[in-house]
Amino acid sequence: MKKNFLFNLLLSISNILFPIISFPYAARVLGPEGIGKVQFIFSYAQYFALFAALGIPIYGVKEIAKHHQNDHQTKSIFLSLSSIYFIASAVATLLYVLSVLYIPYFSAHKTMYLIAGALVLLSFTYTDWYYAGKADFKTIALRSIIVKAIAIILLYLWVKTPNDLIQYLVILIFTILGNQVYSFLVIYFKHQPHTYTLEFKKHFKPLLYIFGATAASSIYTLWDTILLGFLANPMAVGFYTASIKFIKLLLPFVTSVGTVFIPILSYKFAQNKIEEIQKILVHSFYFLVLLTVPMAFGTYLLAPEIMTIFSGEAFNKSILPMQIMSVLPLFIGFGHFFAFQILIPAEKNKEVFIAMLVGLFISAAFNVMFTPHYQEKGAAVATIITELSVSLIYLYYTNKVYQFKYPWVFFGQSILAACTFIPIVFGVRMLTDNTFVISLIAVVGCSLTYILLQLYFFNNKFLITYVNFKQIITNLK
Repeated sequence: MKKNFLFNLLLSISNILFPIISFPYAARVLGPEGIGKVQFIFSYAQYFALFAALGIPIYGVKEIAKHHQNDHQTKSIFLSLSSIYFIASAVATLLYVLSVLYIPYFSAHKTMYLIAGALVLLSFTYTDWYYAGKADFKTIALRSIIVKAIAIILLYLWVKTPNDLIQYLVILIFTILGNQVYSFLVIYFKHQPHTYTLEFKKHFKPLLYIFGATAASSIYTLWDTILLGFLANPMAVGFYTASIKFIKLLLPFVTSVGTVFIPILSYKFAQNKIEEIQKILVHSFYFLVLLTVPMAFGTYLLAPEIMTIFSGEAFNKSILPMQIMSVLPLFIGFGHFFAFQILIPAEKNKEVFIAMLVGLFISAAFNVMFTPHYQEKGAAVATIITELSVSLIYLYYTNKVYQFKYPWVFFGQSILAACTFIPIVFGVRMLTDNTFVISLIAVVGCSLTYILLQLYFFNNKFLITYVNFKQIITNLK
C-alpha cells in the first residue's frame, strides 16, 4: 500500500511538473492562437480515442483487481479486452479520417489532423488499466516519467518559432503514445496470445454501460474545447486552454489516493466487506477535502499571478476563466470519489451511465447557450455547472444504495481554515508587486496557516495520520 501510494504520488507529481515546465515555454513561443489551434486538433483526436476505449480503462482495472490472484484469468482478461479495444480503435480511426477528409472545416490544417489520428489508431495500446488492476503503480510511474523527460527535451529542441505547430503537436502525441506502445508490446508478448481463450461475450454487457458513461463523459469533458473551436475561434480556445491547463495540473493530486484504492475497493466490494470499505472511504474523504478546499481558494485568489507566471501576459484573458473554474478540483474530486471508489467497484455501472448522460445534456445545453456570446468565460461556466451536477447525481445514487458515513464536519472546518487565505494574499500584494514574490510568500503563508489551524484550532488528528504512512496501513488492516 505504502509503495503504491508513493509511486502514484510520484506519477502525480510528474504529471504536474511536465506542464509546468513545458506549457509556459510553448505558450510564449506559439502564443494564444497557436496554442488554441494545436489544442483543438489534439482534443478532436482524443475525442475519437476516448470513444474507442469503450470504457475498458475503467472496467479493466476492476476486472483485473477482482481476479488478481489468478494469473491465467488476468492474462485472459487482458487479451480479450485488448482485442475488443483494437477493433474499436480501427472503427474509430476510419470515422476520424473520413471526418477530416470530407468536412470542410478541417481542410486548412488537414495534415495536422491526420498526424493526430495516431492517437486514435494506437489508442488500443493503452495498458495502464492492467497495471493499476495489478496494483503495479511502479511501472506506470517510471515509464511515464521517462517519456515526459524525453518530451521536454524535444520541446526545447524542436519548438523555436510560432510556426512550429506540427512539432508541438507531435510532442504532445508522443507524451501519450510513447509509453503506451512500449507497455502494450511488453505485456502482449509476455502473455503468449495463442495459449488463451478470448471471451468477448462475457465482457460485452458490463462494457456497454461503462462505454455509455465514458462516451457521455468524454463528450462533456472535451465538448468545451471542441465547441469553443467551432463556435468561437482559436484565440478563445487558447485562453480557455491556458486557464483549464493549470486547473488540471492539480487533479492528479486529488485523485492519487483514490486511484490506489480502486483495485482494493473492487476486491472488497466483491467480498461484501462493507466495514472495511467504510474505513477506506473515510481515509480517502479526509485526504480529498484536505487538498481540494485550499486548492480552490488558492487558485481563485492567486489566478492573476499564476497566469502571468504560467502563460505570460498575453494570456491575461485567461484569468477570469481560471477563477470561475477554481472549484473544479473540489467538484471533480467528489465526483471521482463517489463514482470510481463506490459506484463502479460496487458494479453500479448503470447509475454511473445515467449520471454521465445527464452531464452530457447539461454540458451541451449550457455550452451552446454561453459559448457563442461569452467564449472562454462561457465555456468555464458551463464546465462548472456540468461537473457539479454530475457529482451531485453520483452522491444521490451512492446514498440511495449504501449508508456510508462521511466526516462532513471536516469539510466545513477546511473551508473556515482556507478563508484565512484572503487577508494573507491581499496583505502580501500590499507589500510588493513582484509576481514571483507574491506567489511564493502567499503559498507558503497560506499552507502553514491552513495546517496549523487544522492541527491546533480544529484539533484535526487525522492530518497527522496522513504524514505517517505506517499508521495509515495499520488503520486500513
